[in-house]
Amino acid sequence: MRIAISGSNGYIASNLIPALEAANHTVIRIKRDELSDIEKLAPILTSTSVVINLAGAPILQRWTPENKNTILKSRVDSTKNITKVINQLPANQRPELFISASAIGIYAPDLVHTESSRLFAGDFVSEVVNRWEKASEDLNPDVRRVVFRIGLILGREAKTIKSLLPLFKLGLGGKIAGGKQPFPFIHIDDVVKAILWTIQNQHTQGIYNLAAPENIDNSTFTKTLANLLKRPAIFTVPRFALKIALGEASSLLLNNPQVYPERLLNEGFQFAYPDIKSCMEQIVR
Repeated sequence: MRIAISGSNGYIASNLIPALEAANHTVIRIKRDELSDIEKLAPILTSTSVVINLAGAPILQRWTPENKNTILKSRVDSTKNITKVINQLPANQRPELFISASAIGIYAPDLVHTESSRLFAGDFVSEVVNRWEKASEDLNPDVRRVVFRIGLILGREAKTIKSLLPLFKLGLGGKIAGGKQPFPFIHIDDVVKAILWTIQNQHTQGIYNLAAPENIDNSTFTKTLANLLKRPAIFTVPRFALKIALGEASSLLLNNPQVYPERLLNEGFQFAYPDIKSCMEQIVR
């Protein structure tokens, strides 16, 4: 298959592209300037089998008005352009499948959500995710559309792990605030596996929660990592310190929903790392 990918320099794509190429697919990397130009984008998407939309500026940064605009536009505008081009293509040159990243940040914090939940948060992240998903809702109905609401991605090269491991190895790790906030996670290998599974299974369509089945809190994650490293984790990152450092964006670490991947499990997807212990064992060892 010819598969076009936006956000090809990101963490998901850097793991996904080798897996696709190993399966003998031809991968076409969509450049940032091509995403913003319909005329450049059209020939790239023509006669592709699958389009995978992973573009988006980093969201864990201070939410200045300028950064908020970049975060929103990098997701919404690129998705609108991809959708517009696909809809304009002749039927015999149109991709069969459109896969888009999304985020669990759409959901209201502290509650448990399946894909049927309509209890959405009313903050900036929820607005971004809502508009991100809506940007592809008018996709031609002949094109199968899959949207993954992704949890916190963990892996050896994930930014979160690369930041935390040195501290935990020195015995300086600890929970965030009270540690009771939900910690919805997903191993990068399961992200890649789910995308490949979607390509292979033509019945898949619509919204999917892409997070491990085990619901844990930040304290459980902290204890698991510390135990595997055989190090203490007695420190606590105070709530006020995060707010000073990140401003509004601190809500990404302090206020999370619990999510359950009901549709993936019901449709037969099998997680390689369904719980935090197996996930962190693979990363640490």
